[in-house]
Amino acid sequence: MSREFPIGLTPPDWLVRNLQPHQAPLNWAATARAALAMTLPLVIGLAAGQPAYGALASMGALSGVISDTADAYRMRVLNIAVPQLFGAIGVTLGSLVYGQGWYAVVVVTGVALVSGMISTIGAVASVSGLLLLLNSVLGAGLPLPGAWWVAPALMTGGGLLVLALALLAWPLRAGVPERASVAAAYRTVADLLAACGDPDRYITTRFDVTQTLNQSYDLILAHRARHHGRSRELARLLAQLNAITPVVEAAPAVHLTGRPLQPEVPEALRQVAHAIETGYTGPIGLPHLPIPTTETTRAMDHAVRHAAEVVSAPDVDPRGIDDRLGRPAALGMRTAGAARNVVLSAGSWRYGLRLAICIGIAQALVSLIPVPRSYWVALTITFVLKPDFGSVFSRALLRALGTVVGLVVAAAVLAEVPPGWWDVPAMLLLAPLVPALTPRGYGYQTAAITPVILLLSDILDHKGTALLLPRLLDSLMGCAIALIAGYLLWPESWHTRVGDRLADAVADTAAYVEAAFGTDADPAARARMRRRLYRDLSTIRTEFQRALTEPPPTGRRAAAWWPLVVAVERIVDATTAAWVRVRHGSPAPSAVEIRQVALQLRELSESVRRAETLTAVRTHLTGPSGSVLEPLRQEVAAARTITTPH
Repeated sequence: MSREFPIGLTPPDWLVRNLQPHQAPLNWAATARAALAMTLPLVIGLAAGQPAYGALASMGALSGVISDTADAYRMRVLNIAVPQLFGAIGVTLGSLVYGQGWYAVVVVTGVALVSGMISTIGAVASVSGLLLLLNSVLGAGLPLPGAWWVAPALMTGGGLLVLALALLAWPLRAGVPERASVAAAYRTVADLLAACGDPDRYITTRFDVTQTLNQSYDLILAHRARHHGRSRELARLLAQLNAITPVVEAAPAVHLTGRPLQPEVPEALRQVAHAIETGYTGPIGLPHLPIPTTETTRAMDHAVRHAAEVVSAPDVDPRGIDDRLGRPAALGMRTAGAARNVVLSAGSWRYGLRLAICIGIAQALVSLIPVPRSYWVALTITFVLKPDFGSVFSRALLRALGTVVGLVVAAAVLAEVPPGWWDVPAMLLLAPLVPALTPRGYGYQTAAITPVILLLSDILDHKGTALLLPRLLDSLMGCAIALIAGYLLWPESWHTRVGDRLADAVADTAAYVEAAFGTDADPAARARMRRRLYRDLSTIRTEFQRALTEPPPTGRRAAAWWPLVVAVERIVDATTAAWVRVRHGSPAPSAVEIRQVALQLRELSESVRRAETLTAVRTHLTGPSGSVLEPLRQEVAAARTITTPH
């Protein structure tokens, strides 16, 4: 018999979403690297009679473990090495103002401003800004042993040890992560084909397809920008990735028919994915595909066979590749552009100021009130106040809960493990938990990192279990400052204005409709437009999912707008499906139909941009019942009649 919570005890939906762990496979290689990289410095330090030096190197290794999130080896160099450089700068600046009172407050606050601003550039810059501020806070709040250069050198060395261990297999596995990324895209598209005709499953899988394609293109195109198209292996992978585009475009057309595909079709793509992953270039024995009978099934059959032909080709000319999605600019140009955008962007200044104000308050507070090891307050704010990592409210909540769990573990370790060589087996057991629990969610990551940090802090200042209660109070103070000064006082962070992003997506969809069926449409431009639309919708969906973890009214408002997000995704699917049908034999829509649909979409865009809540809008969309745009007209009409639930 199932049991239900009494009405008064039912946890709110936003709390359940926050506490629910993410599903992720255990990365055994990462756990082994973490255990070795964070334990080896302790062994060397103890053997040399300098355990504090070993603890500093282990702290650097911890930051390297946190940064080690990429699969491809080239990306690991950037993800780990670049943040280590910023971390070294941070700990140097912090240690130079240690014990300097208000000078330390001013310097760390200035570092917080720079850290927040550069964090808006991208993933690597975000982690770099995080380590810049974290290490400056550590240097300003913790007495570090040795000359001024010792701590930066040791912490950087620990991070580079993680990088060295991560690159050990590069000579043997060169190209394997890139091939695995492209193969994963093919397998996810195969899952999408298997979900055709099932509305709920199709929507979820289509979101997964967009994410895997984004990751694969980001990886391959970033490498190709550095190789300037000369690498045949990268050109081959890009050609294989481009070849899946017609399959992705044909999927909405199949799904809108309401009939599932024969299982041989997705199975064919899975066989192609296996060939990509293994590097096989011979003929691919596809299963017996069903004979196509409609323009939709003809489009799918042609797309699948074309993908198999491209993958089985023994070689690809890098100069002749049809790179419809373009290629990023050179690294120097992108760096200069990112720096210019940071300086001129209002968003980067707002985030930098939010972070600087919170850090300034924390540093000033602990300067006025005697707080033992007060650097933990600013460390907590640094971790919590990262909007690009998720909801600030959720991270504050999970930080507090994770700290409590981590302190329980740390209490057992500090109480039962004698200082000295017994710290080595303790670290050997605690270190692998960091990469193992990090993918599960921020609260789980905090619970894993807290006992590691406390064990290393105990090696530096020998406070034992006396560290525990101050750490809890410091964490709660940091969470409170981040929530009040970095969240509640900034309406943009909790008063989610979802209309602008959605309105932009709807307006872009109107342009996509015109480009897809225009007589002078450029196929490359149309492909780039479609990919950008799906990428933007993927970002919007992710932002909505984050908003749903917020307490009312933010979470409730996001839930009210959610049906329109799904409706816009269906409009883009219907447009792509109509284009596929026209390309494979259906009559093209008239210019009047195209203008009418585009006009309705632009009106919908403007109404969304102006609205605080959704209201029903009457729409007048008529046209030939047999037109390829009829499903699109129905989706536009449905989107315009969505109302806010009361």
